[in-house]
Amino acid sequence: MRLLHTSDWHLGRSFHRVGLLGAQAAFLDHLVATVHEHRVDAVLVAGDVYDRAVPPLPAVELFDTALHRLAEANVPTVMISGNHDSARRLGVGAGLIERAGIHLRTDPASIGTPVVLGDDHGDVALYGLPYLEPALVREQLGAEKAGHEAVLGAAMDRVRADLAARPAGTRSVVLAHAFVAGGAPSDSERDITVGGVAAVPVGVFDGVDYVALGHLHGSQTLTPRVRYSGSPLAYSFSEADHRKTMWLIELGPGGPDGAVVTAERLDCPVPRPLARIRGRLDDLLDDPALTPHEQAWVEATLTDPVRPAEPMARLTGRFPHTLNLVFDPDRTGDDPAASYAQRLRDRTDQQIAEDFVAHVRGGATLDGAERTVLHGAFDDVRVDTAEREVGR
Repeated sequence: MRLLHTSDWHLGRSFHRVGLLGAQAAFLDHLVATVHEHRVDAVLVAGDVYDRAVPPLPAVELFDTALHRLAEANVPTVMISGNHDSARRLGVGAGLIERAGIHLRTDPASIGTPVVLGDDHGDVALYGLPYLEPALVREQLGAEKAGHEAVLGAAMDRVRADLAARPAGTRSVVLAHAFVAGGAPSDSERDITVGGVAAVPVGVFDGVDYVALGHLHGSQTLTPRVRYSGSPLAYSFSEADHRKTMWLIELGPGGPDGAVVTAERLDCPVPRPLARIRGRLDDLLDDPALTPHEQAWVEATLTDPVRPAEPMARLTGRFPHTLNLVFDPDRTGDDPAASYAQRLRDRTDQQIAEDFVAHVRGGATLDGAERTVLHGAFDDVRVDTAEREVGR
């Protein structure tokens, strides 16, 4: 069976104020063409279909068109909600849409009920695990703790229980939206930390033939059976070096050690390359080595000791698609004039808050109990936001 694994479409998102709807439409054209060209048997979309809980109407229309085209191609599609989606909104009409071969899995109650497809080698059970906000689904899933590992473990227990009751040789695929240990994040993913812990061990998915992951925007192989497809487009300059692809997965016949899985990366269309350039303004304007970046979307970091006059206007004279300008003057790390952004770089919200508390207390750092309280406050805010989005 041939599966096309994709995720993190983020329909409706922009890139530094540049609308991406046209590029997203081009990607979906490419996806449908790929389905036909490679004779795909099923499409897997591992969450974050939309960029926010209430997406703009053009994004909804684009999604609707994509579903119609996949249904017309008579190719089953299994799709889960991610942490950016409103699960309730995405799942509206799921029962009716399923008749057209589009299987939306947005309700945790459906985790143990797979979409079952078949080929010459027997059945393939595809289980959809929507994004599971621990505080909201812990009781429903019977998880012992309110953490990502606990709720995903409880969800996978349901998957394995259903699979055990199926005929021997039934192959299995899980779609999940999570931060799995070993994956490399980028700047464009929304934080899903719970109690300071976001990543879950890859072993939580043991017992299935293939795991199609979403959430991280870089295409990654955690094990031969556990992969991230990554986003089809770049959504931050931290993804400048990403190769944007989908996974074409071939699932062979089942055996004692599971089905044979082979994977091939298929490139996605690139609307415009990304480039990060760094140096003094005059050097950037004169350096011939930067010629290949003149038509790229550019993030320029200026290292001039003194901010130059009209830097953006001068940069766009050579690099007309400059979208982001950063000032990082050549100074020593302990220079008191170092920018606030520089001092906060690579620090978590928790670390920043702890530093602030220590500052206002005259240097006294937090003890373990105080750190726990602060962890809880950040978790409460995130959960409150999730609950309000679910209710929208």
